[in-house]
Amino acid sequence: MSKNPTLTFHFPIMPTLKRSLQITLLIATLSLISFFSFAQKLIPPPITNEEWVRDYEPFRIAGNLYYVGTYDLACYLITTPQGHILINTGMPGSAAMIRSHVEALGFKFSDIKILLATHAHFDHVGGTAEVKKITGAKMMINENDAPVLADGGNSDFAFGGKGSTFQPVKADRLLRDHDTVKLGGMQLIVLHTPGHTKGACSFLFDVKDEHRTYRVLIANMPTINEGVKVSGMPSYPNIATDYAYTFDSLKKLQFDIWFASHAGQFGLHKKRKPGDSYNPEVFSDRQGYDAMLSNLQKQYLEKLNAQ
Repeated sequence: MSKNPTLTFHFPIMPTLKRSLQITLLIATLSLISFFSFAQKLIPPPITNEEWVRDYEPFRIAGNLYYVGTYDLACYLITTPQGHILINTGMPGSAAMIRSHVEALGFKFSDIKILLATHAHFDHVGGTAEVKKITGAKMMINENDAPVLADGGNSDFAFGGKGSTFQPVKADRLLRDHDTVKLGGMQLIVLHTPGHTKGACSFLFDVKDEHRTYRVLIANMPTINEGVKVSGMPSYPNIATDYAYTFDSLKKLQFDIWFASHAGQFGLHKKRKPGDSYNPEVFSDRQGYDAMLSNLQKQYLEKLNAQ
């Protein structure tokens, strides 16, 4: 320690300032990545599925929560008097379809103020650049997926290295585990559930209708893409630990109704048919949630032991 007391300083705000400077630097870096990536020609996505681009009837899920996605790619609209939140934007080129769904439900597409994503794969953020351009909404994503979003998927640990598969987008806000996203009385808790991607997230929040309040979980299910080594990837060495953490944390969550990134993951087409009347209760299904997690964890452990 210095003998001169005038040279000894204590700044209790320094950790916060340091974190702020780190985030500022990361956002600036993402801006440069996004700028240069826009000049790149997009490559075809590594996986295609007709159900990902097939149109599907939008509907009211519960309270001010609506389904506006495609047949299988789930996109969710949360409406408020101060503007709306859109979670996921589907494949590249899906913006027009999502817009038609939002407007068919009686809402203005231009009122979307916040964009969120369960994870930064081309089939869930492919339309983000276009939606952001039309609406001017702020894009918020977990800090670990922000670089992938900013280079159009080229740095993805599983699919990257060949070029951008979607138009890059710079994040306006970097999210961390248990951050809260607020708009018009809504408060969404951001849960970091990594493994499928480094920054995969789930969202927990309440909606209310004329009869009751529902605790809603939009879960990013920890599925494993073909070719991924859960024992460790060159650019994701701690993937096994992240998967284990996610299985443990998702099992502990409490909710009334639940959804996921893909309609098939939460059984949308078995629980609800086009034209069905409003009935949030069909999406309660704790048993189905637990069974899917158990099955996915079994697959994870089998792959881990085999590798």
